[in-house]
Amino acid sequence: MSNPSILILPGDGIGPEVMAEVRHVIDWFGENRDLTFDVSEDLVGGAAYDVHGVPLADATMERAQGADAVLLGAVGGPRYDELDFQLKPERGLLRLRKEMDLYANLRPAQCFDALAEFSSLKADVVGGLDIMIVRELTSGVYFGEPRGIVKEGNERVGINTQRYTESEIARVARSAFDLARKRTGKVCSMEKANVMESGVLWREVVSEVHAAEYSDVVLSHMYADAGAMQLTRWPKQFDVIVTDNLFGDLLSDLAAMLTGSLGMLPSASLGAPMDNGRPKALYEPVHGSAPDIAGQGKANPVACILSFAMALRYSFDKGDEATRLERAVEAVLADGLRTPDLMGPEGGSPVSTAEMGDAVVAKLSASL
Repeated sequence: MSNPSILILPGDGIGPEVMAEVRHVIDWFGENRDLTFDVSEDLVGGAAYDVHGVPLADATMERAQGADAVLLGAVGGPRYDELDFQLKPERGLLRLRKEMDLYANLRPAQCFDALAEFSSLKADVVGGLDIMIVRELTSGVYFGEPRGIVKEGNERVGINTQRYTESEIARVARSAFDLARKRTGKVCSMEKANVMESGVLWREVVSEVHAAEYSDVVLSHMYADAGAMQLTRWPKQFDVIVTDNLFGDLLSDLAAMLTGSLGMLPSASLGAPMDNGRPKALYEPVHGSAPDIAGQGKANPVACILSFAMALRYSFDKGDEATRLERAVEAVLADGLRTPDLMGPEGGSPVSTAEMGDAVVAKLSASL
C-alpha cells in the first residue's frame, strides 16, 4: 500500500524557514514511529508569481487536489503590493480554498501554561484556554456576487454581497457539531440575526441541523459582536464556536491573540471526503509571511509544527501521535525556550527557528 501524500507549499517570507522545521518533524515520525509520507514541494503566492506569473499554477492546483494533505507556510509581502488584485499572492491561497472546497476552517485557540503571561488578559482568565473556532471558508461576503467598485453619479461605490445557501450553512454546522462530540459537547453559533437576513437564515439552519441530528450537543446562539466581547471577558465559557466567513475571520484573530502570540497558532481547512475517506485538507499557521524577519532565523516554527499535528489528527487518524507532538511543543516551552516573538519580561532562553525545531524533535525522542 502506498504511503499517504503531503504536498508542501512553503510560500513567501518566513514560510520556507518554518516549513523546514516541519520537514524535520515529518522525518522524525518516519524514522521513529513508522509513519512515512510521500512528501513533495511546489510554489504558491509570490514565489509562484516570480516563476509562473500567477500566484498558483494550474499544475500546482492539480497536485493539491490529489494530495492527502497540503501544508502551506505563508504568502505575501510588500514587493507584491502593486500587483493587479487577481495576481496578488493571497489569491493563490484563496484559489486553493475555493477549488478544493475547503468549507470548514478550524482555528484552535489554546493557551499553554508557560505562555499565559504573554496574553493581554490576566493569566487566570486565559490559563488552560482551549477553544475551537469553526469558520465557514468558501462562501459569504468574501465570495458573494455582485461585488466590485462602481460609479454612481459623481462618486465611487464599493459593493460586496453577503450570501449563504442552506446547504453551505448546514455542512459547516455539522463539522462544528461533530467536533463538539469529541470535546465537551458544546457549540455556540455566532451571527448577526438582529440586523442581517443571512444571519436569520444562519441561526435557523444551525438550529434545524441541531434538532435533527445533534440533540446530544448543547447549542447556544450569540450575536457576533457580543461574542467578541465575551471572548475578551471570559473566553473559557466557550468550547466550539461556529460562525460565517467574515465574523470567523475577525473572531479567530481575536481569539488568537488571547493566547499570547500568533506564532503559536495552527489551523486546518477541511472539505468533503475523497475516495480514500480522507477529507480534502489544507493546514497552515495563522501568522503571515513576516517579511521583516525573513531569512534571519527569528521566526517561530511552532504554529507550523502544530499545523502538522492537526494533519496527523484530522487527515491521517493519528490522534495519539498528534498529542505526542503537541506535548513535545508544550515541554519545550515549559523549559523556557523562546523565539524572539515569545521573549517577554520574565525572560527565557532565546533560540533561533532551527534551534526551536531541534528542541521539539529532541522532546519527541525523549517521549519514546
